Amino acid sequence: MRATQQTNRRSTKEVWFQVILIAVLFLATVFDKRKPEANLWEFVFFTNYILAALFISYLLLPRYFYKRKYIQFTIWVTVLLMLVCLIEEFVLEKLFFPDTRGNFFPGILPTLLDVLPVILIMVGFKFGFDAQRKQTELERLNTVVAESRLQFLKSQINPHFLFNNLNNLYAYALENSPKTPGIILELSSLLRYMLYDCQESKVPLEKEIQCLQDFIRLQKLQIEDRGDITFTISGEQEGHFIAPLILIVFVENCFKHSTASQTKGIRINIALEITEGRLKMQCSNTFSSNANVQELSKGIGLDNVKSRLALLYPNAHVLNIDNKDDVFTVDLELNLIK
Repeated sequence: MRATQQTNRRSTKEVWFQVILIAVLFLATVFDKRKPEANLWEFVFFTNYILAALFISYLLLPRYFYKRKYIQFTIWVTVLLMLVCLIEEFVLEKLFFPDTRGNFFPGILPTLLDVLPVILIMVGFKFGFDAQRKQTELERLNTVVAESRLQFLKSQINPHFLFNNLNNLYAYALENSPKTPGIILELSSLLRYMLYDCQESKVPLEKEIQCLQDFIRLQKLQIEDRGDITFTISGEQEGHFIAPLILIVFVENCFKHSTASQTKGIRINIALEITEGRLKMQCSNTFSSNANVQELSKGIGLDNVKSRLALLYPNAHVLNIDNKDDVFTVDLELNLIK
Protein backbone atom coordinates (compact mmCIF):
# COMPACT_ATOMS: atom_id res chain seq x y z
CA MET A 1 0.00 0.00 0.00
CA ARG A 2 2.78 2.39 0.97
CA ALA A 3 4.76 1.51 -2.16
CA THR A 4 1.67 2.21 -4.29
CA GLN A 5 1.17 5.58 -2.65
CA GLN A 6 4.82 6.49 -3.23
CA THR A 7 4.52 5.47 -6.89
CA ASN A 8 1.37 7.58 -7.28
CA ARG A 9 3.10 10.57 -5.67
CA ARG A 10 6.09 10.19 -8.00
CA SER A 11 3.77 9.94 -11.03
CA THR A 12 1.84 13.06 -10.00
CA LYS A 13 5.07 14.93 -9.41
CA GLU A 14 6.38 13.91 -12.84
CA VAL A 15 3.15 14.96 -14.58
CA TRP A 16 3.29 18.42 -13.03
CA PHE A 17 6.99 18.67 -13.87
CA GLN A 18 6.31 17.87 -17.53
CA VAL A 19 3.39 20.32 -17.69
CA ILE A 20 5.52 23.13 -16.29
CA LEU A 21 8.43 22.23 -18.58
CA ILE A 22 6.17 22.24 -21.66
CA ALA A 23 4.75 25.63 -20.65
CA VAL A 24 8.22 27.10 -20.15
CA LEU A 25 9.45 25.72 -23.48
CA PHE A 26 6.38 27.05 -25.25
CA LEU A 27 6.92 30.53 -23.88
CA ALA A 28 10.63 30.39 -24.61
CA THR A 29 10.22 29.28 -28.24
CA VAL A 30 7.18 31.24 -29.43
CA PHE A 31 6.93 34.27 -27.15
CA ASP A 32 8.25 37.55 -28.55
CA LYS A 33 8.21 40.63 -26.35
CA ARG A 34 7.54 42.76 -29.45
CA LYS A 35 4.53 40.54 -30.23
CA PRO A 36 3.22 39.18 -26.91
CA GLU A 37 0.77 36.70 -28.33
CA ALA A 38 0.94 33.23 -29.84
CA ASN A 39 -0.57 32.32 -33.19
CA LEU A 40 -2.40 29.10 -33.88
CA TRP A 41 0.32 27.87 -36.24
CA GLU A 42 2.96 28.28 -33.53
CA PHE A 43 0.91 26.18 -31.15
CA VAL A 44 0.37 23.45 -33.78
CA PHE A 45 4.04 23.32 -34.77
CA PHE A 46 5.08 23.15 -31.11
CA THR A 47 2.54 20.36 -30.47
CA ASN A 48 4.18 18.35 -33.26
CA TYR A 49 7.52 18.57 -31.42
CA ILE A 50 6.04 17.79 -28.02
CA LEU A 51 4.21 14.68 -29.21
CA ALA A 52 7.47 13.34 -30.65
CA ALA A 53 9.34 14.13 -27.43
CA LEU A 54 6.70 12.40 -25.32
CA PHE A 55 6.78 9.36 -27.62
CA ILE A 56 10.55 9.09 -27.18
CA SER A 57 10.44 9.77 -23.43
CA TYR A 58 7.66 7.40 -22.43
CA LEU A 59 7.83 4.68 -25.05
CA LEU A 60 11.24 4.46 -26.71
CA LEU A 61 13.38 5.18 -23.64
CA PRO A 62 11.86 2.48 -21.39
CA ARG A 63 11.26 -0.05 -24.17
CA TYR A 64 14.64 0.14 -25.87
CA PHE A 65 17.21 2.51 -24.36
CA TYR A 66 16.89 1.40 -20.72
CA LYS A 67 16.97 -2.22 -21.88
CA ARG A 68 20.23 -1.56 -23.77
CA LYS A 69 18.62 -2.08 -27.16
CA TYR A 70 20.52 0.85 -28.58
CA ILE A 71 20.27 -0.08 -32.25
CA GLN A 72 16.48 -0.35 -32.13
CA PHE A 73 16.31 2.87 -30.16
CA THR A 74 18.44 4.73 -32.72
CA ILE A 75 16.38 3.41 -35.64
CA TRP A 76 13.08 4.40 -34.05
CA VAL A 77 14.32 7.86 -33.07
CA THR A 78 15.67 8.48 -36.58
CA VAL A 79 12.39 7.41 -38.17
CA LEU A 80 10.40 9.53 -35.74
CA LEU A 81 12.51 12.66 -36.36
CA MET A 82 12.17 12.21 -40.11
CA LEU A 83 8.41 11.87 -39.68
CA VAL A 84 8.23 15.07 -37.60
CA CYS A 85 10.21 16.94 -40.25
CA LEU A 86 8.03 15.62 -43.06
CA ILE A 87 4.82 16.53 -41.19
CA GLU A 88 6.12 20.03 -40.64
CA GLU A 89 7.28 20.59 -44.21
CA PHE A 90 4.62 18.81 -46.22
CA VAL A 91 1.55 19.12 -44.01
CA LEU A 92 1.72 21.99 -41.54
CA GLU A 93 3.59 24.52 -43.66
CA LYS A 94 1.39 23.81 -46.66
CA LEU A 95 -1.65 24.22 -44.40
CA PHE A 96 -0.61 27.48 -42.75
CA PHE A 97 1.75 28.97 -45.36
CA PRO A 98 0.58 27.68 -48.75
CA ASP A 99 1.93 30.69 -50.68
CA THR A 100 5.27 31.16 -48.91
CA ARG A 101 7.12 28.54 -46.85
CA GLY A 102 4.87 25.78 -48.13
CA ASN A 103 6.06 26.30 -51.71
CA PHE A 104 9.60 25.00 -51.19
CA PHE A 105 11.44 22.36 -49.19
CA PRO A 106 14.67 23.62 -47.56
CA GLY A 107 15.91 20.13 -46.83
CA ILE A 108 15.96 17.78 -43.88
CA LEU A 109 18.92 19.38 -42.06
CA PRO A 110 17.49 22.94 -41.70
CA THR A 111 14.14 21.54 -40.62
CA LEU A 112 15.85 19.18 -38.18
CA LEU A 113 17.67 22.13 -36.61
CA ASP A 114 14.27 23.71 -35.91
CA VAL A 115 12.80 20.49 -34.55
CA LEU A 116 15.64 19.17 -32.37
CA PRO A 117 15.99 21.82 -29.59
CA VAL A 118 12.55 21.30 -28.07
CA ILE A 119 12.72 17.51 -28.43
CA LEU A 120 16.23 17.27 -26.97
CA ILE A 121 15.30 19.44 -23.98
CA MET A 122 12.17 17.43 -23.26
CA VAL A 123 13.87 14.04 -23.62
CA GLY A 124 16.94 15.23 -21.68
CA PHE A 125 14.84 16.33 -18.72
CA LYS A 126 12.93 13.04 -18.80
CA PHE A 127 16.19 11.08 -18.88
CA GLY A 128 17.52 13.12 -15.94
CA PHE A 129 14.25 12.66 -14.05
CA ASP A 130 14.43 8.88 -14.53
CA ALA A 131 18.11 8.77 -13.53
CA GLN A 132 17.41 10.71 -10.35
CA ARG A 133 14.49 8.41 -9.50
CA LYS A 134 16.58 5.30 -10.12
CA GLN A 135 19.34 6.70 -7.90
CA THR A 136 16.84 7.41 -5.14
CA GLU A 137 15.41 3.90 -5.42
CA LEU A 138 18.92 2.42 -5.38
CA GLU A 139 19.83 4.37 -2.26
CA ARG A 140 16.60 3.30 -0.57
CA LEU A 141 17.25 -0.33 -1.56
CA ASN A 142 20.81 -0.15 -0.21
CA THR A 143 19.46 1.28 3.05
CA VAL A 144 16.88 -1.49 3.37
CA VAL A 145 19.50 -4.15 2.63
CA ALA A 146 21.94 -2.63 5.13
CA GLU A 147 19.26 -2.39 7.83
CA SER A 148 18.10 -5.95 7.19
CA ARG A 149 21.64 -7.25 7.32
CA LEU A 150 22.32 -5.27 10.48
CA GLN A 151 19.24 -6.67 12.19
CA PHE A 152 20.27 -10.18 11.19
CA LEU A 153 23.79 -9.68 12.55
CA LYS A 154 22.46 -8.15 15.73
CA SER A 155 20.03 -11.02 16.24
CA GLN A 156 22.94 -13.46 16.14
CA ILE A 157 24.58 -11.91 19.20
CA ASN A 158 22.00 -12.71 21.86
CA PRO A 159 21.66 -16.44 21.07
CA HIS A 160 25.43 -16.74 20.74
CA PHE A 161 26.01 -15.06 24.09
CA LEU A 162 23.17 -16.91 25.81
CA PHE A 163 24.32 -20.30 24.53
CA ASN A 164 27.79 -19.87 26.00
CA ASN A 165 26.61 -18.70 29.40
CA LEU A 166 23.81 -21.21 29.79
CA ASN A 167 26.39 -23.95 29.32
CA ASN A 168 28.45 -22.48 32.16
CA LEU A 169 25.38 -22.07 34.34
CA TYR A 170 24.40 -25.68 33.71
CA ALA A 171 27.82 -26.88 34.79
CA TYR A 172 27.65 -24.93 38.05
CA ALA A 173 24.11 -26.10 38.73
CA LEU A 174 25.22 -29.72 38.38
CA GLU A 175 27.88 -29.10 41.01
CA ASN A 176 25.40 -27.34 43.31
CA SER A 177 27.85 -24.43 43.36
CA PRO A 178 27.00 -21.53 45.71
CA LYS A 179 27.95 -19.22 42.84
CA THR A 180 24.92 -20.28 40.82
CA PRO A 181 22.54 -17.58 42.24
CA GLY A 182 25.14 -14.87 41.53
CA ILE A 183 25.59 -16.10 37.97
CA ILE A 184 21.83 -16.10 37.41
CA LEU A 185 21.58 -12.53 38.75
CA GLU A 186 24.38 -11.21 36.52
CA LEU A 187 23.01 -13.09 33.53
CA SER A 188 19.55 -11.66 34.18
CA SER A 189 20.95 -8.12 34.22
CA LEU A 190 22.76 -8.68 30.95
CA LEU A 191 19.74 -10.20 29.23
CA ARG A 192 17.54 -7.33 30.41
CA TYR A 193 19.93 -4.91 28.74
CA MET A 194 20.07 -6.96 25.55
CA LEU A 195 16.33 -7.48 25.29
CA TYR A 196 15.09 -4.00 26.17
CA ASP A 197 17.82 -1.36 25.96
CA CYS A 198 19.43 -2.64 22.76
CA GLN A 199 16.38 -2.25 20.56
CA GLU A 200 17.44 1.27 19.63
CA SER A 201 20.08 2.02 17.01
CA LYS A 202 22.20 3.74 19.65
CA VAL A 203 22.47 3.57 23.44
CA PRO A 204 24.17 5.78 26.02
CA LEU A 205 27.82 4.88 26.34
CA GLU A 206 27.53 4.49 30.12
CA LYS A 207 24.87 1.76 29.65
CA GLU A 208 27.08 -0.15 27.24
CA ILE A 209 29.96 0.09 29.69
CA GLN A 210 27.70 -1.06 32.53
CA CYS A 211 26.87 -4.09 30.38
CA LEU A 212 30.61 -4.79 30.08
CA GLN A 213 31.05 -4.52 33.84
CA ASP A 214 28.19 -6.94 34.46
CA PHE A 215 29.64 -9.36 31.95
CA ILE A 216 33.12 -9.18 33.46
CA ARG A 217 31.73 -9.79 36.96
CA LEU A 218 29.92 -12.81 35.57
CA GLN A 219 33.11 -14.17 34.10
CA LYS A 220 35.11 -13.49 37.24
CA LEU A 221 32.75 -15.75 39.16
CA GLN A 222 33.75 -18.58 36.86
CA ILE A 223 37.48 -17.92 36.66
CA GLU A 224 37.93 -17.56 40.42
CA ASP A 225 41.63 -17.68 41.31
CA ARG A 226 42.84 -19.08 38.00
CA GLY A 227 43.98 -15.70 36.75
CA ASP A 228 44.01 -11.91 36.92
CA ILE A 229 41.42 -9.65 35.26
CA THR A 230 41.71 -5.84 34.99
CA PHE A 231 39.17 -3.43 33.57
CA THR A 232 39.99 0.30 33.48
CA ILE A 233 37.99 3.24 32.20
CA SER A 234 39.19 6.79 31.64
CA GLY A 235 37.40 9.81 30.24
CA GLU A 236 33.88 11.20 30.41
CA GLN A 237 31.14 8.73 29.52
CA GLU A 238 28.08 10.99 29.70
CA GLY A 239 26.81 12.69 26.58
CA HIS A 240 28.09 10.01 24.23
CA PHE A 241 26.22 7.24 22.43
CA ILE A 242 27.32 4.03 20.76
CA ALA A 243 25.77 1.23 18.73
CA PRO A 244 24.72 -1.48 21.21
CA LEU A 245 26.57 -4.76 21.69
CA ILE A 246 29.68 -3.71 19.81
CA LEU A 247 32.21 -3.82 22.64
CA ILE A 248 30.98 -6.90 24.46
CA VAL A 249 31.98 -9.19 21.58
CA PHE A 250 35.65 -8.32 22.06
CA VAL A 251 35.43 -8.75 25.82
CA GLU A 252 33.70 -12.11 25.46
CA ASN A 253 36.37 -13.13 22.98
CA CYS A 254 39.07 -12.46 25.60
CA PHE A 255 37.50 -14.80 28.09
CA LYS A 256 36.68 -17.40 25.45
CA HIS A 257 40.29 -17.57 24.29
CA SER A 258 41.77 -17.73 27.76
CA THR A 259 39.39 -20.12 29.45
CA ALA A 260 39.33 -22.49 26.47
CA SER A 261 43.11 -22.87 26.43
CA GLN A 262 44.26 -22.29 30.01
CA THR A 263 43.42 -23.78 33.36
CA LYS A 264 45.50 -21.23 35.26
CA GLY A 265 47.66 -18.19 34.71
CA ILE A 266 44.90 -16.39 32.85
CA ARG A 267 45.61 -12.68 32.28
CA ILE A 268 42.99 -10.44 30.75
CA ASN A 269 43.39 -6.68 30.44
CA ILE A 270 40.60 -4.46 29.13
CA ALA A 271 41.01 -0.69 28.88
CA LEU A 272 38.61 1.98 27.63
CA GLU A 273 39.61 5.58 26.96
CA ILE A 274 37.14 8.29 25.91
CA THR A 275 38.71 11.46 24.51
CA GLU A 276 37.18 14.17 22.31
CA GLY A 277 34.28 12.07 21.11
CA ARG A 278 36.44 9.08 20.25
CA LEU A 279 36.57 5.75 22.03
CA LYS A 280 39.74 3.69 22.24
CA MET A 281 39.46 0.13 23.44
CA GLN A 282 42.26 -2.34 23.99
CA CYS A 283 41.67 -5.94 24.97
CA SER A 284 44.45 -8.44 25.55
CA ASN A 285 44.37 -11.95 26.86
CA THR A 286 46.82 -14.79 27.26
CA PHE A 287 46.25 -18.17 25.70
CA SER A 288 48.04 -21.44 25.37
CA SER A 289 49.87 -21.84 22.06
CA ASN A 290 48.89 -25.52 22.10
CA ALA A 291 45.20 -24.61 21.84
CA ASN A 292 43.40 -24.16 18.53
CA VAL A 293 42.97 -20.39 18.76
CA GLN A 294 42.80 -20.11 15.00
CA GLU A 295 39.30 -21.56 15.10
CA LEU A 296 38.38 -19.30 17.98
CA SER A 297 39.41 -16.18 16.09
CA LYS A 298 37.19 -17.15 13.18
CA GLY A 299 34.05 -17.67 15.23
CA ILE A 300 30.71 -15.99 14.75
CA GLY A 301 31.51 -13.27 17.30
CA LEU A 302 34.40 -11.53 15.56
CA ASP A 303 32.98 -11.98 12.06
CA ASN A 304 29.72 -10.53 13.30
CA VAL A 305 31.23 -7.46 14.92
CA LYS A 306 33.46 -6.74 11.92
CA SER A 307 30.37 -6.69 9.69
CA ARG A 308 28.48 -4.47 12.11
CA LEU A 309 31.38 -2.04 12.37
CA ALA A 310 31.57 -1.82 8.59
CA LEU A 311 27.85 -1.04 8.40
CA LEU A 312 27.57 1.29 11.40
CA TYR A 313 30.92 3.05 11.35
CA PRO A 314 32.06 3.25 7.71
CA ASN A 315 35.32 5.24 7.58
CA ALA A 316 34.83 6.01 11.27
CA HIS A 317 36.63 3.16 12.98
CA VAL A 318 39.98 1.38 13.07
CA LEU A 319 40.24 -2.26 14.15
CA ASN A 320 43.50 -4.15 14.57
CA ILE A 321 43.71 -7.74 15.81
CA ASP A 322 47.07 -9.27 16.69
CA ASN A 323 47.99 -12.77 17.78
CA LYS A 324 51.57 -13.36 18.84
CA ASP A 325 53.72 -14.44 21.81
CA ASP A 326 50.75 -16.23 23.39
CA VAL A 327 48.83 -12.96 23.67
CA PHE A 328 45.72 -12.11 21.66
CA THR A 329 45.25 -8.33 21.34
CA VAL A 330 42.45 -6.22 19.94
CA ASP A 331 42.75 -2.45 19.39
CA LEU A 332 39.60 -0.63 18.42
CA GLU A 333 39.05 3.08 17.83
CA LEU A 334 35.73 4.53 16.76
CA ASN A 335 33.89 7.83 16.65
CA LEU A 336 31.20 8.07 19.26
CA ILE A 337 27.71 9.23 18.38
CA LYS A 338 26.50 12.52 19.80
